[in-house]
Amino acid sequence: MATQTTRPAVAEEGAVVDRIRVSVPDRGLRHDLRAVSIVWRRELIRFRTDRLRAITSLVQPFLFLFILGTGLSTLASHGLPHSASFDFKTFIYPGVLAMSVLFTAIFSAGSIVWDREFGFLREILVAPVSRAAIVVGKCLGGTTIATYQGVIFLALAWFAHVPYTPVLIFGLIGMLLLLAFTLTAFGVMMAARIRQFQAFMAVTQMLVLPLFFLSGALYPLNGLPAWLAVLTRLDPLTYVVGPMRHLVFSHLSLSPALAHVINSRLAPSITWAGWPVPTWLSLGIVAVMGLGMMSVAIAEFSKTD
Repeated sequence: MATQTTRPAVAEEGAVVDRIRVSVPDRGLRHDLRAVSIVWRRELIRFRTDRLRAITSLVQPFLFLFILGTGLSTLASHGLPHSASFDFKTFIYPGVLAMSVLFTAIFSAGSIVWDREFGFLREILVAPVSRAAIVVGKCLGGTTIATYQGVIFLALAWFAHVPYTPVLIFGLIGMLLLLAFTLTAFGVMMAARIRQFQAFMAVTQMLVLPLFFLSGALYPLNGLPAWLAVLTRLDPLTYVVGPMRHLVFSHLSLSPALAHVINSRLAPSITWAGWPVPTWLSLGIVAVMGLGMMSVAIAEFSKTD
């Protein structure tokens, strides 16, 4: 009867021992770009399957615009020419539009803390790609989602008496895109250091509302106390809300008298010690802040075990 012999796992001295080779792909730009695409698409899929999140994130801006804006319209009309017809919703619309991006952008970064807490992030970190690709993918995913939310709220511009002119719409979308990137990078930077999801939510809730109220979204930035004026200049939202408001007012049909009052009282330029900050510099500051915070997030992820 023939017997089947098995090859011993450990050979005698002098024999050739078989080795199992594991092929690990080398790191490179192509693999990093693919990782960025995968992380970006994963964020979009998660947002698409969570319809309740998309709806609830628009509720608060909707309430600010239609309830607070309507309630303060009478108060805001004081000091304007008697023949002028001005709706306060038009004034706060750029700020509320930024608000619709603010919550979505920062909270989208919370998925990093969630993935770390439940182990999925560890699987990504051991992949043969750079940590920078993971951070960039997260930032691009959050930017896309937040900008999409802003575009949805932009469709309500008519209710705030804001015209649908192509230059205005595309200009606002470009500013929303820049703001969404900076806020997402800010959220990713915080998520890189925070280990628990509950702690991340508590910190963001503590920071989100001050960022919104200090931006001048609901009130003019002139005539403020010195300490409050300094805080408003440190808020990145200030350098987007101001240019957005000027862009909106430049496309309205206003009488010369009303335009002068609005530009001097309701929508003054952002100033540093009396020097008006140009729009290009304001947006450049926001872009530099976003790139800086994303760099910090990449450095923090590079130290993650």
